[in-house]
Amino acid sequence: MQLYNTLSAKERAELIEKAGKDRLTLSFYQYHHIKNPPIFRDHLFVTWNDMEVLGRIYIAKEGINAQLSVPADNFRAFKEHLDSITFLENVRLNIAVEQDNKSFLKLKVKVRGKIVADGLDDDTFDVTDKGTHVDAVRFNELIEDPDTILVDMRNHYESEIGHFKNAVTPDVDTFRDSLPIIEDDLKAHKEDKKLVMYCTGGIRCEKASAYFKHKGFKDVYQLEGGIIEYTRQVNDKGLENKFIGKNFVFDERRSERISEDIIAHCHQCGKPCDTHVNCANEACHLLFIQCDECAAKMNNCCSDACKEVVALPYEEQKALRKGKYKSNNIFKKGRSAVLKFKS
Repeated sequence: MQLYNTLSAKERAELIEKAGKDRLTLSFYQYHHIKNPPIFRDHLFVTWNDMEVLGRIYIAKEGINAQLSVPADNFRAFKEHLDSITFLENVRLNIAVEQDNKSFLKLKVKVRGKIVADGLDDDTFDVTDKGTHVDAVRFNELIEDPDTILVDMRNHYESEIGHFKNAVTPDVDTFRDSLPIIEDDLKAHKEDKKLVMYCTGGIRCEKASAYFKHKGFKDVYQLEGGIIEYTRQVNDKGLENKFIGKNFVFDERRSERISEDIIAHCHQCGKPCDTHVNCANEACHLLFIQCDECAAKMNNCCSDACKEVVALPYEEQKALRKGKYKSNNIFKKGRSAVLKFKS
């Protein structure tokens, strides 16, 4: 019985090309007490691998967080399988705004301590006592209210390329960093303001809303389904779109364009640009914003040093990487000193 991915990203990409079939990119989450995450993990992998599902799925005792793609031909079978699992029956599926058959190239189902790293001691508060969910119509009304404080619960590199108008965008690297900062900055308004939050698909706001209620905020709201669902409702109902720029996503696409506004800048030359890339030097892999001109000039690298590395024969590059760990904590996603125009 196969319990782990056995194909490389390159091999999977070739198979997708050869198949010539459309795939659907989607995401979902659900907080639920899972008694035995490893067993549930293996069940999902075996079933979804047979359906040719690809993606990144995290399982924890508190629930599931899934970002994946599935062949369009297999979507009905996939949905039927979800509905056969009691706590996932009719779970909201966030269908991607922009589809790409290669959004995911491996199936990774992992057991983790939490489905979102938040640094919280959940035993101190009721995670089910969450804020009020609102749809796109109500959300648009709320954020025009002068008594509303709108907060982006995402990280700096996400909000840098796109966010809602007049939103507070914390300058943080991780979700766990944002919670104490927001609480401290807004503590004077726990009773006299509406706290409205949003994130990519809703999962971070779900936990944050319960946390802020626990911390004494009286009027807490969250955007149902996050930016992804908001965009779908805006398009379906002909609503005014109050999101500017791109929505950062955690797959090979890296983003979905929500409006034509470009609010970010190339980290190397400062020109308007909102295209995230990873440095071509695999020993670096820094995530940063790079325009086409700088990509050509720098050979898709973040610095002259990395440009020199990628010019070396592959075996020499491999030797340089040996024993070194690529860490987001080290490279800080766009904050590297080698970038002249970083946020």
